Amino acid sequence: MAHEKNHDYHILNPSIWPLLGALAGFIMLFGAVLYFHDVTAWMMILGFVFTCYVMYGWWSDVVAESHIGDHTPVVKIGLRYGVVLFIISEVMFFSAWFWTFFKHALYPMGPESPIVDGQWPPAGIETFDPWHLPLINTLILLCSGMAATWAHHALAHENNRDDMKWGLVIAIVLGVFFTILQAYEYSHAAFGFAGNIYGASFFMATGFHGFHVVIGTIFLAVCLFRLMAGHFTPESHVGFEAAAWYWHFVDVVWLFLFASIYIWGA
Repeated sequence: MAHEKNHDYHILNPSIWPLLGALAGFIMLFGAVLYFHDVTAWMMILGFVFTCYVMYGWWSDVVAESHIGDHTPVVKIGLRYGVVLFIISEVMFFSAWFWTFFKHALYPMGPESPIVDGQWPPAGIETFDPWHLPLINTLILLCSGMAATWAHHALAHENNRDDMKWGLVIAIVLGVFFTILQAYEYSHAAFGFAGNIYGASFFMATGFHGFHVVIGTIFLAVCLFRLMAGHFTPESHVGFEAAAWYWHFVDVVWLFLFASIYIWGA
């Protein structure tokens, strides 16, 4: 037959989601610009809600495609490549914040700069003790990563859905606990975001990591809901693989932040 499928690739049907995603992103970005200029926050909020709706709808379609058998081994390889490329782009994103921190730490600006470098951290900045709350948060995040690995092993190698469930629950709870402790740490910071390069570099690097922790926690929670709905098998669990890889990326970034900003940079 002329229209008979004789290959393993998935030919997508026309979809409205890319157009809606671009529109939602534009509304959110334009609204953020208005918010930064103290005009209004409603457009940014509307764009954010619109973006969340597009993500939910689009990824629901991807899950449905998996259930009807469109995700062949070849398609799964493509999905994994996509996740890897996304994580690589995230590595480049965080490289910018590490770059600015190391640049100002190695060549701090001072009154006589660039002839004579200033001091780092800048005068009057009281940094965090890395061996108290930052160390606790490090251990929490590493334990969360181990729980996610346990969940992955339970599914992929043992087909033990009960162990996978508890591994995800532990990983999610620890992720939430990390966020709470980071918010507590921020509330007790002896420096602010504005007015000094140390505070700006610190909050941009650790703040964006905290945002990624929130996203990763939601990612794992979605996987837990899908598991409870009967999704995932040892042979087909690309969505959970993506969440686990993302969570391990978040772990690794935090280790670099802890070593460079909290220990070395202080």
